[in-house]
Amino acid sequence: MNHLLKVEGLAKSFAGSKAVDGIHFTIGEGRCMALLGPNGAGKTTTIRMITGLLEPTSGSISFRYQEPGMDRRKLIGYLPQIPAFYGWMSGKEFLVYAGRLCGMSARAAEASSKELLERVGIADAGKRRIGGYSGGMKQRLGLAQALIHKPKLLVLDEPVSALDPIGRREVMALLSELKRETTVLFSTHVLHDAEELCDDVLIMREGRIAIHGAIDEIRASNRQPVLLLETEGDERSQGWVEEWMRHQPAFVQTAEVTGSGLRLVVNDVGAARRMLLAQLAEADVRVTKLEFGHTSLEDLFIKAVAR
Repeated sequence: MNHLLKVEGLAKSFAGSKAVDGIHFTIGEGRCMALLGPNGAGKTTTIRMITGLLEPTSGSISFRYQEPGMDRRKLIGYLPQIPAFYGWMSGKEFLVYAGRLCGMSARAAEASSKELLERVGIADAGKRRIGGYSGGMKQRLGLAQALIHKPKLLVLDEPVSALDPIGRREVMALLSELKRETTVLFSTHVLHDAEELCDDVLIMREGRIAIHGAIDEIRASNRQPVLLLETEGDERSQGWVEEWMRHQPAFVQTAEVTGSGLRLVVNDVGAARRMLLAQLAEADVRVTKLEFGHTSLEDLFIKAVAR
């Protein structure tokens, strides 16, 4: 796999406090990588250094297509979490303006602006002033300006945070298309989105990397069976759940009460199934749902940031 971006020993300090502490990672060309972590983990600082908005205290950032003396920002499209615009401009005027700033000809910027307004779903609003746009429309326009110069790397910081459920699904579908055309670095707090969209994951904690690699490989190496039990929540069921939590079998890794049921991470799914079914039948507990699955990226995330 060819590396598009290589980060080595990247660090950033503010007033003596390390926001990012000497991290190393690569992003493969044509891949989509999720950047995850709790608030204060260093995600936004890392993104700002990659995009050239912050100067690193130490370390290096190199691009495969970066020629000597080239400003790497020419290779990057960036959508911040809260994009800023000139409210008096129309959407199309802003995209043409962004394209011209990127060195595009007037004709190329005009053509690309029209195409992108349609692609992000705001073609009808292209001639309206941005000051009258909703938050979701501004987010879509921000995505269009990030794509105007056909970047090698598209950097997205919480790109669907301002969208309603329908808009979110539409933009996620668009991002799914875009990742087949360019490399994507995607910061999000919605772990389901990361699992759905991304090939790789980088989880940060306190300015350092906790986990980095392909999602499928990380999931496989950390996979554990999960059992989900729901009851009718009557007095008998609640009493049984409380008693069960006080006397957990040895095969249980973690146990959590969820409403009127249990969520168990186990190391022996066969033993868990046999014992639980027998105990439920003996106690005459009214079960509404009994489901077996596996730990998710969310489980891995919580485990990584709690270390």
